[in-house]
Amino acid sequence: MVLDLVLDEEFFASLTELDAEIARQVAAGGCRWCGGPLHRANYQRKPRGGLLAEAGEAFTIRHSLCCGAEGCRRRSLPPSLRFLGRRVYLEVVVLLACMMTQLATTIREACVATGVPSWTLRRWRAWWPEVFVQSATWAELRARFAPPPPDDAGLPRSLVLRIEEDLRRRGPPPAIGDICRLVARLLAPLTGSSALDGSRFVRAIALH
Repeated sequence: MVLDLVLDEEFFASLTELDAEIARQVAAGGCRWCGGPLHRANYQRKPRGGLLAEAGEAFTIRHSLCCGAEGCRRRSLPPSLRFLGRRVYLEVVVLLACMMTQLATTIREACVATGVPSWTLRRWRAWWPEVFVQSATWAELRARFAPPPPDDAGLPRSLVLRIEEDLRRRGPPPAIGDICRLVARLLAPLTGSSALDGSRFVRAIALH
């Protein structure tokens, strides 16, 4: 797969709409601690897109919820398709930039192509085999693929190529934007404050 995607405003607008829908689903379930009502308590982020996703920097709202029950007031952070935890860079940049480090001859070549510093790329690349593969999210997702599942050592490229292959079996060749959107759905449980909310989201719609 050639990484020639221009991640435009329309792509990030679609992710923003999905994030809003996820927040509505989580809010409808009420506070997971006391069952009280969840109210919007969104905040601003300053996401970076590097050279891959400059258009995504304009979408700054991170959906957040706050319990309205007296004596609780705890926050709930719904899963997101745009933000990967506290990382400053957008999630899709983490994904594609790491793939470029796997394809590039040198880390400098990947830096030039992505606009992401070398030390950041090295940290991200280490996260997949050292942290992500140990997560409950990956254990759940890995089990859902028909054998053989994506190779742990080849992440994230092995995951993206497997999704592309599966989508090709179902219809016409998928656009890279569609692949990235589906990967974002699969990673959603990692991005919120409740693994239950994230897993429920993945089970409900991620592989449709």
